[in-house]
Amino acid sequence: MDDLMKDRIDLLIDYIMKHCLWQFHSRSWDRKRQNEEILKKTTEILCDEPVDLGTPADKCYWVDAVCLADAYKSQYPWLKTMDKDAIKTLMRALHERLDHLTITGSLNLELTDQQY
Repeated sequence: MDDLMKDRIDLLIDYIMKHCLWQFHSRSWDRKRQNEEILKKTTEILCDEPVDLGTPADKCYWVDAVCLADAYKSQYPWLKTMDKDAIKTLMRALHERLDHLTITGSLNLELTDQQY
C-alpha cells in the first residue's frame, strides 16, 4: 500500500471516528456486521451501483451509508477523480483498518463479554 492510499484511509477513518456513532456498538459481532454492511453500501453509492434495500436492516445500513457517502464526497473531492476499481480498493482497505481499530485491535473487554 502506498503512502497516498494510507493518507486517504487515515482521512476517511478520522471522519468515521469523529462523526459516526454506529462504530460504538457494544458487541464485536454487531460492530463487524455494521462495518461490513455500511461500508459495502457506501462503496456501492460512491460507485453509482445499485444498493440492496430488501430488508429493514438493509434500509437502516443504507441510511448511514448515504450520510457517509455524502460527507466523503463533499469533504474529499479527490474521490471524484478515482475510478470505481480504485474506490473499491480504497474502501476494502478502509474496512480492514476499521475492523482492526474497532474490533480486533480494540482493548474494550465488553466486546467479548458473553454476559453483556
